[in-house]
Amino acid sequence: MELLKEIDQIHKKFPIVDAHSDILFDVVRQRQLGRKRVIETDYLPKFIEGGVNIIVASLFIDDMFIPEMALRRALDQIASLHMEMDESKDKIMLCKSYKDIEKAMKDEKIAILLSFEGVEPLYNDLNLLRVFYELGVRMVGLCWSRRNYAADGCYFTPMKEGKKGGLTAFGVSLIEMAEALGMFIDVSHLNDEGFWEVLEIAKKPIIASHSNCRSLVPVMRNLTDEQIKAIAKKKGVIGMNIANKFVAKEGNLANTEKLVDHIDYIVNLVGIHHVGFGFDFCDPLRKYDLPNPNPSEDKFFDTLSGHGKIKSITKELINRKYKEEDIKLILGGNFLRIYKEVL
Repeated sequence: MELLKEIDQIHKKFPIVDAHSDILFDVVRQRQLGRKRVIETDYLPKFIEGGVNIIVASLFIDDMFIPEMALRRALDQIASLHMEMDESKDKIMLCKSYKDIEKAMKDEKIAILLSFEGVEPLYNDLNLLRVFYELGVRMVGLCWSRRNYAADGCYFTPMKEGKKGGLTAFGVSLIEMAEALGMFIDVSHLNDEGFWEVLEIAKKPIIASHSNCRSLVPVMRNLTDEQIKAIAKKKGVIGMNIANKFVAKEGNLANTEKLVDHIDYIVNLVGIHHVGFGFDFCDPLRKYDLPNPNPSEDKFFDTLSGHGKIKSITKELINRKYKEEDIKLILGGNFLRIYKEVL
């Protein structure tokens, strides 16, 4: 009972950041079906239960809209967020600066920031980056797990593909313009070739918003030790992803303890200042998937069942003798440091 009280106090005392959420992927579809207040109804109770204060909402474009409809789909997602804010004025707030984040927390609203998860909405028009900046996008994930006009992504599992590339000339210009505007770069989903090119070009801290450790689980979506060290050298932060196949070698064995093993690994490798959360909860989105043609195949699932369960991570951190100040950094302090510096 005392431990539960301690966890509750920690979650009330310290800001908690989820550096990667596909919430708008769901919201735009639900609204097209006629629903309103989707965030307030479906997500806010779990945010409150987990003590979450800040969500980074990605603009993810699924394959069916690429290339012709990518721009429209991204704008539809942003428009849906604004309609949600109109309907839930006292609950959620779009933040474009660190002062906005502070105001949202003071007013006890969920602070929402916007990010690209792949720059498909820009296609090859660099001028559109400024438009999205004005709309509030502050994080630039260059690609998802597919090739686009800026860079090559990395697949979740080995696939037949042509010769891999890194950044394109457009990708290089995009990084330079993004940093000049006051945005920062997210390397999750980039292939290894593109990762190292970003590290050569970027001047500001970079993040891997939702990636784990390849030494623990050897999949391309996770980061090598050298990549983790390079992000730390840039004063960046890595957000822990709760997808089971990135958490455990045998995905069906993924649990909170194995997730915290990744936190331990990064802390031991580069220190406490470079790890946070980028949960990437996807189970609520699987209702849009087609039926699996091979039911016996191992499936992706979320190691935790939503934001309301993240206190189990704090419990495990306490059991592993993490100090309260260290837990504060993992819960959100590390990402907030970058937001304050860049935004």
